[in-house]
Amino acid sequence: MKSQLHVLKGLMLLYIIIVALPCISSGETNPKKDKPHKKYISSTKKPGTAPPFAIVIQRQLDYIESHIVALAEAMPADKFDFTPESLDIKGSDFKGVRSFAGQIKHLATDNFAIWSPVTGDPLRADITDVNGPGSIKTKEDILKYLKDSFAQGHKAIATLTEKNATELLDFRGSKYARLDLAFYALTHSNEHFGQMVVYLRMCGIVPPSSMATQK
Repeated sequence: MKSQLHVLKGLMLLYIIIVALPCISSGETNPKKDKPHKKYISSTKKPGTAPPFAIVIQRQLDYIESHIVALAEAMPADKFDFTPESLDIKGSDFKGVRSFAGQIKHLATDNFAIWSPVTGDPLRADITDVNGPGSIKTKEDILKYLKDSFAQGHKAIATLTEKNATELLDFRGSKYARLDLAFYALTHSNEHFGQMVVYLRMCGIVPPSSMATQK
């Protein structure tokens, strides 16, 4: 029963991710300009037929990945340690929140943690908690860590089929369907994209995904 609920939740989220998220991603995108990357659009399917199962999900990961990577690249290296707490905004409560770098490292770490059970690969040995390896500190290294985590996601999604989507996998002490983990990774990435947008604007930087709409 528990697994069935997870699958039902996953199917509901699939509708939201495919239909709604491309239009609302934190209010920072232009759905008319943001098109799925060509590498994830099938050219072998006949007109009017549904795309392969994995391609539908790959397209969504490609979409959010491109926005998050562009956002991370837009923040200057000397601002990677920025947190809203440093602005001391009256009436706010940002005490103890992650830095911009911490946001990226946490997002990437959860990517690895969520996608690894799907691919069957062991979790990176340098990951000991949700904040990521302490040895990764520079902007260059953090960006590589982020991109590698999305590469793990694409590898995982490529293994998904209609037949194995509901297969249960061990994850953090419970069992989740492969498809459920895919939705979790996508929604988690979107959550942090929204937070990172705010960080950039607090530093006086227009997020790349907004630039086209403000010209």
